[in-house]
Amino acid sequence: MLTVWGRENSTNVKKVLWLLDELGEVYQHIPAGGAYGKNDEPRFLSLNPNGLVPCLQDDDFILWESNAILRYLAERSGNPVFWGNHAQHRASADKWMDWTSGTLALPFRQVYVSLIRTPEAQRDPTVIAAGMAAFEKAWGVLDAVLAKQKWLSGDQFGLGDIPIGCSAYAWFNLDIERQSHPHVERWYQQLTLRPAYQKHVMIALT
Repeated sequence: MLTVWGRENSTNVKKVLWLLDELGEVYQHIPAGGAYGKNDEPRFLSLNPNGLVPCLQDDDFILWESNAILRYLAERSGNPVFWGNHAQHRASADKWMDWTSGTLALPFRQVYVSLIRTPEAQRDPTVIAAGMAAFEKAWGVLDAVLAKQKWLSGDQFGLGDIPIGCSAYAWFNLDIERQSHPHVERWYQQLTLRPAYQKHVMIALT
């Protein structure tokens, strides 16, 4: 059986749980990290010596790094929506997963951690402003793409939509003033109709 280690309010864990439900997989979820602890214990470190979540067990196979887990689960499933037969289809999803890590992750942390996990008296407005500016610029890139296609993955929802979709929920539910990106907003509303997104991503911001 598949086992996922990780706290449910981790963006990277949300990605994995969301995909598992989209695929209809049966799995065990063990909360770990943050308030749950466990990730600094010998058993967990024997699985992931980095002490980070998520961590996936597939019988004797162990995998960490959330995007690697997404790719593995998609290919393992054989579901053509998530792991197509063409290299270009798979590379397009890969592009958005890497883009999320390389372009969106830092400004997301600057804004999210500052506003949700940092006491107001300790917040650095310069950091927040920098994160907001970078996030809006990135959202402009997405908006231009989504003006031409329904999903980031193309005509159908797919793997490329998942990492950014987790960040999108937080972005649209933070108490901030946002620029208008109508195509991103339309895409986000489509996500909110998906039961697996509702279950694993649309939860309290903590």
